Amino acid sequence: MLSPAEIEASAEKVGQAKANLAPAKAFALACLAGLYIGLGATFMLVVKSDSTLGFGLSSLLGGVSFALGLFLVLVAGAELFTGNSLMVIGMLSKKYQLKRLLSRWAIVYAGNLVGSLLLAVLLHLAAFRTLGGGAVGETIVSVATAKAGLAPSVVFFRGILCNILVCLAVWMGFAGTSVTDKFMAAVVPVAGFVACGYEHCVANMFFIPLGMLTQGAIGLDSITMAGMVSNIVFATLGNIVGGAIIVAATYWYVYGKKK
Repeated sequence: MLSPAEIEASAEKVGQAKANLAPAKAFALACLAGLYIGLGATFMLVVKSDSTLGFGLSSLLGGVSFALGLFLVLVAGAELFTGNSLMVIGMLSKKYQLKRLLSRWAIVYAGNLVGSLLLAVLLHLAAFRTLGGGAVGETIVSVATAKAGLAPSVVFFRGILCNILVCLAVWMGFAGTSVTDKFMAAVVPVAGFVACGYEHCVANMFFIPLGMLTQGAIGLDSITMAGMVSNIVFATLGNIVGGAIIVAATYWYVYGKKK
């Protein structure tokens, strides 16, 4: 296993590779990441649709199921906006400029949105909501309604907490040398943020649009476009603070900053 100082050096190299990736390839890999996070969220929705589970157990198992998404990103390879907050390390070490960082973030963010929406549409067309005698559809709408109804300040601070854990999962994934290492690095932090109800902007690009599609199919109208936009915007801002400032900038200061 790599030491924290070695992880920082590895993060610089990974960030440089991401910054130099052709925009079209970055966008394609970002679409896959949006899809992968959505697949983890899909798994979580099925688990949480079991009404016999108590709150704690349902939250725990849902979180473990959701970790599928980040595991796919880490092992299969994809560009995830929240994890790419760690690219700040390479920028601070002058491997690339802020302009390049922001342009890659924008490309990846757009790709994550496209991949998330694509999966939401596919699941809607596949009548995913009908599983469990319609219980999955009720869970989809319930989760999306709760997220779209949160106050912006709550979403922002939950977004900070979320990406601290997501970026720590990616950071620890750099330390491993096997698929098992990366799985173990991903599961516990991701299960933690999901079980605690924190807000992940890419996951919400999937949850809330799927909820809007599903509510129309089952005759509800509790989720609004304004609620969706507000959630995703403030979750994004919180995710940037949690990942780029609290995790990435701190580790760079400790292990990467030259005297």
